[in-house]
Amino acid sequence: MDGLRGIFLKRVYEPYDESDGCRILVDRLWPRGISKGNARLSLWLKEVAPSPELRKWFCHKPELFDEFRCRYLDELRTSDVHIQAVRQIMILSEQGQVTILYGAKDPVHNHAIVLFEELQRITQIPKT
Repeated sequence: MDGLRGIFLKRVYEPYDESDGCRILVDRLWPRGISKGNARLSLWLKEVAPSPELRKWFCHKPELFDEFRCRYLDELRTSDVHIQAVRQIMILSEQGQVTILYGAKDPVHNHAIVLFEELQRITQIPKT
């Protein structure tokens, strides 16, 4: 489980831990093979996931990941819906620990990694 300033990242299939704090699923689609009870979510924040068009274009192909990252970052930084969802995660992280959950099998080439990096970038920007 990776973490930064009270925000952690892990697959939704990993066991629940009390230290997870607020558990936020950031996938647009419900992960296969896991019940809502076993997921033990605090929030399902579909709005922060890539748009359906971008998700379908990427189709979890590692060779498309660099371009996917650029396109998803653009969504996160310019789409009002995405901006609000990112703000919601940041507000929750100020109240306590947050664990961002994703269902992708590939732990390197997925949207949650990009989101996590963007949250890390935001937390490093000096507040004025």
